[in-house]
Amino acid sequence: MPGSVPSPSPTVVDDAAPSSVPVSGPAHLLRVTLLMAGSCLPILGAVLIAPVLPKMQDHFASVPGAKALVPLALTVPALALALLAPFAGVIVDRLGRKRLLIVATLLYAVFGTAPLWLDSLGAIIASRALVGVTEAAIMTCCTTLIGDYYSGHRRVKYLALQTMCASASATVFFVLGGAAGSAGWRVPFWVYAVSLALAPLMATVLTNPPSHTATEQTSAEVAPQRTFPWRQLAGICALTFFGAMVFYTVPVEMSYLLDDLGVKNSGVIGLATALASAATVGGAVTFARLKRSPGPMLPAVLAVCAAGFGVMFLAGNAPLLVLGAVVNCVGTGMLLPALLTGAMSRLAFEDRGRGTGLWLAAFFGGEFVCPLVLLAGESAVGSLAGAVGVLGLFAALVAAGLWASRHRAATVDPRPLPEQLA
Repeated sequence: MPGSVPSPSPTVVDDAAPSSVPVSGPAHLLRVTLLMAGSCLPILGAVLIAPVLPKMQDHFASVPGAKALVPLALTVPALALALLAPFAGVIVDRLGRKRLLIVATLLYAVFGTAPLWLDSLGAIIASRALVGVTEAAIMTCCTTLIGDYYSGHRRVKYLALQTMCASASATVFFVLGGAAGSAGWRVPFWVYAVSLALAPLMATVLTNPPSHTATEQTSAEVAPQRTFPWRQLAGICALTFFGAMVFYTVPVEMSYLLDDLGVKNSGVIGLATALASAATVGGAVTFARLKRSPGPMLPAVLAVCAAGFGVMFLAGNAPLLVLGAVVNCVGTGMLLPALLTGAMSRLAFEDRGRGTGLWLAAFFGGEFVCPLVLLAGESAVGSLAGAVGVLGLFAALVAAGLWASRHRAATVDPRPLPEQLA
């Protein structure tokens, strides 16, 4: 049950350690830009071709099962990413971040543009699955490198920036896909070639981080039999799986909720979605500016998400629904970097790739099941708004459970938790 997700006391590895790379100047700005651009590539894969799915459907209308198969072209990369991110994390730790990132970025262009030349729907779906494989490697490498390069508040800042860029790019890519799709359903696939420009820059600008900080070297000398922190990471990954469903509910279901209220104008629906997306960016900015440890913030952030869902459930008109969505998205904009920063704080350098892969698997797994869970909820309670309300209730229960867990821990041991000392 979501309400029983534990809140384990984290082991902060190096969250307060000094950064291992320069944090100012043109080289720093270019490094951050490349990491953010790389982090947006999986978002491009998730939304770019959404506007051309009806045209694809028409093109492959004679293919048996096309009605079910064509949507897979959009969703299968996320499924592949969720399944393969843990394996990408293991490879990252063994082979190095930079090498895998460059290779995956080049292959992203190869597999991403493959539908330009393929005529078989099955082959196109297979190429999309391979796009998901490269996305797993790219997202794991970029997120791991942020954890490697930066620590303390800078790490929080750039993980929040990653959320902001991903949220903003989703809207941009949707518009770009629609504009390119007006020239034919294959045209948007040309955009995947952008990664060919990123790979050489990554090879030139990004550096391999040192394998240990001073703090980690001292810890290794004291405890040479270090094991992977499965127990510490299990709780945050379980919470992330649920958090991903909370995060993706508004982007996935907003148009259907507005339609249920009688809003048919696509322009109005697009504006409402853009407002919600802007609120997500605003939440991420707020998280970065608060300069607070993520653990103590999670109950309040989830409570904000739950309150937004509650307003959406009760909304009898479009303005109130949009207001609820904005409140929810302010919360989800804070939720994602809080979860990711919490996971990073539990990982030493040697485990960071594998741990990041597991976190990404939990997040994209939650994204994949989100519409399925809401569909089941709609069948159970009779309306999509009701299903959103139920999800909001669970979010409130999780928030209460996290708050109670932290309160009990503070009562038993009044000393600050490790993450609060960072």
